[in-house]
Amino acid sequence: MAMLASLTFQQIMLLLLLAAVFFLLLTERIRIDLTAVLIIVTLAAFGLLTPEEALSGFSSEPAIVVAAVFVLSAGWFHTGLSDKLGSLIGRLAGQNYSRMIAVIMTAVAALSAFTHHLTITAVMLPVTLKLSRDNNIPASKLLMPMSFAASLGTTITIIGAPAFLIADSLLRQSGNEGLTIFSIAPIGLALSLVGVLYVLLIGRFLLPARQNGDDGQDSFRLEGYYTEIVVAEESSMVGRLMEEVEADEALPFQVVGWLRRGQPRSRPYAHKRIKANDVLLVRTTPEGFASIEQAPGLSLLPVSKFADGAISIGADDEEESQRLVQAVIAPGSDLVGRTLSKVNFLEHYGMIVVGLWRKKSWLRAQLARVRLRAGDVLVLLGDNEAFRRAADNRSFLLLVPFRSESLMRHKASLAGLIMVASVLLTAFNVLAVEIALLAGAVAMVLCGCLTVPRAYRAIDTRIFVFIAGAIPLGLAMEKTGTSALLASGLQQLVGGWHPGWALLLLFVASALITQLMSDAGTTALIGPVAISLAQALGQPPEPFVVTVAMAAVASFLTPIGHHGNLLIYGPADYQFSDFLRVGLPLTLLVAGVTAVLVQLLWPV
Repeated sequence: MAMLASLTFQQIMLLLLLAAVFFLLLTERIRIDLTAVLIIVTLAAFGLLTPEEALSGFSSEPAIVVAAVFVLSAGWFHTGLSDKLGSLIGRLAGQNYSRMIAVIMTAVAALSAFTHHLTITAVMLPVTLKLSRDNNIPASKLLMPMSFAASLGTTITIIGAPAFLIADSLLRQSGNEGLTIFSIAPIGLALSLVGVLYVLLIGRFLLPARQNGDDGQDSFRLEGYYTEIVVAEESSMVGRLMEEVEADEALPFQVVGWLRRGQPRSRPYAHKRIKANDVLLVRTTPEGFASIEQAPGLSLLPVSKFADGAISIGADDEEESQRLVQAVIAPGSDLVGRTLSKVNFLEHYGMIVVGLWRKKSWLRAQLARVRLRAGDVLVLLGDNEAFRRAADNRSFLLLVPFRSESLMRHKASLAGLIMVASVLLTAFNVLAVEIALLAGAVAMVLCGCLTVPRAYRAIDTRIFVFIAGAIPLGLAMEKTGTSALLASGLQQLVGGWHPGWALLLLFVASALITQLMSDAGTTALIGPVAISLAQALGQPPEPFVVTVAMAAVASFLTPIGHHGNLLIYGPADYQFSDFLRVGLPLTLLVAGVTAVLVQLLWPV
């Protein structure tokens, strides 16, 4: 009560703001970048910070580094370098399960240290699934270790995850030296090794063994998308027998259904001739979508039916050009159980459904009549604004880019050299980390590894703006004495404890909170309190704030804690409980290793 009575007006306002921020981040009632803007406006409006201080996050090192890393990762992706690395990892993995785990987890962790972990997870997903299919190993035995390794790899460098950049900023704000790019490398390398050993010795027995596909024969394939095409009068397919069409290897699709005047044609199809305006249900690849739309006399039925004018998929880099994304339908979504004919995507989302992927089944009916299930992947056509709106909708787990663009494959080696040079420049203190990575991002564009529009699209503005808002929040907590106030309450609880136990308490609290919000959000909220607690206990702040960031990044209790887990959730047929069963022991190991190593790196 005495503590409450001593609160100043500024502290009361900041605590109310913290509660509101926590609620908004937890419920996602509004976008996280809008939440960040509200933080900035509130801090300035109530005099908690000067306008210059409130806006300082936009020019801060973490915001610049995050933007640069997004562009560098895009350079890897658009030059095909990430695909090459993925294929190389697949070849090195061999056919033995233990070797697969060791190679995949080690390689994924190493790559995630320097590029966006979601990019690496998306690249390795088809590679890992192919290994699963070719060697008759359930995908559920491989995908979770791969996703865990991507998260563990981000703990090797401070550019691996926004949490460490925010931790570095908080340390500098409190008058400390901050972190270098490899300050946390000993911890990250140890955690990555622990992760590999854990899966090989313990986790492999806890992972589920679920076969994919019908009787294990039709494993989830990224190329197994369904769409409908309409045959125009000028098409060369008109008048041809279906057996001729099915034997034509030049066509980028496999026919699985046939409609004429809205009615399905009876099987067998082989000796029946195609007529103009026939609709074919086909199975195709990502590249196949673009090929179909560009083929004379063929068009995607959803586009021709709902879009005004010609649409060129993946051929234009303008900001508002039409392009494709994949959207995973979330469990509990209001879309589950409804047919596409009953959901007006164009009206509600400004997008057109052009394709569908479904696990464990072949589709024979019209897409409009297919009842949607949780885990279905919709291929959506729209512009950037439509995708931004859809990303805020709880009906979707995740929106990810859909590969239908040409790649600058001849620039792959150059993209790799640019990334290596950027890291070396900061590792040897030639340039500050933000300048070195920013120079690398510019070099990606100047050298033709990606275009300017692609570079801008690669930057996740929501993350950029959120970091810009989170940094002044930490500054306000220190300036108003709020972090010291909260830390004093914790000090009363842990005052007689060994610092190691206090670190474990911080880890547990942060690990639980990060299941509900982003790693950056968790570090921004808990980090200032951790620093103040360290000061109150007479300890260096580095081990405390680094522990918070480690917990925010490397906790594996649920599939919703990290976006990478959402990508693998459906393909491996995981259940929510699988992550808790496999991830809890690993999280406890990570907590223990972190608590020990931070005390060795920064003696308490």
